[in-house]
Amino acid sequence: MAKPYGLLVAGFNYSNAAEGEFNDWYDTEHVPERERTRGFINAQRWLGADDRKISIATYDLKSLDVLQSPAYRAIGGANLSPWSKRMTGKCERICRFEAEQTLPGRQAGPADAGGMMMFAMNVPAEVEAEYNAWYNDEHMPALLTVPGCLSARRFYMVGGTHRYLAVFHLTAPEVPASDAWKQAVGTPWTAKMRPHFRDPLRLVLRRYTRRA
Repeated sequence: MAKPYGLLVAGFNYSNAAEGEFNDWYDTEHVPERERTRGFINAQRWLGADDRKISIATYDLKSLDVLQSPAYRAIGGANLSPWSKRMTGKCERICRFEAEQTLPGRQAGPADAGGMMMFAMNVPAEVEAEYNAWYNDEHMPALLTVPGCLSARRFYMVGGTHRYLAVFHLTAPEVPASDAWKQAVGTPWTAKMRPHFRDPLRLVLRRYTRRA
């Protein structure tokens, strides 16, 4: 049986770095290195919808095993290039997630999305069963019906700062502010679950486009 897809997410605030060099590093070295690595399905870059100094990169993986492969280890961790070490040293890290896709299981992010929303959180152990039932049975299906929502995926993380991650690809970053989105999340079950959210990290993003 094929393993679920994995996801690598890297987020920075790059206010202390020169924008041109930051984008040159990502576009000409960092992303191409990973795109050449066996098991990487895609690489997508995003900027904060309200603050373009927020940078998020997402990489769909054939499985999380890819991050333990010799090919990836040769370019990651202690083996980051000198340019990578210099640039990341200038930036404030927002997040680094290594996640396994739980729903739908093996779906890559669409290539034509103009926006993305990601939501990472923890929940107390005693409500995890209901939290997952709410997300799987009501929350995700409702958001998938919202005009402009192209895909909805859930992920679980074994280590790190957060356990749960949801990623929504959108036609535009304005979709979560729409009346249809607000209606989809305005349910009694959602209201019941919200007080249990811990350490929420919600980012609404716009697809990065390299400037000429």
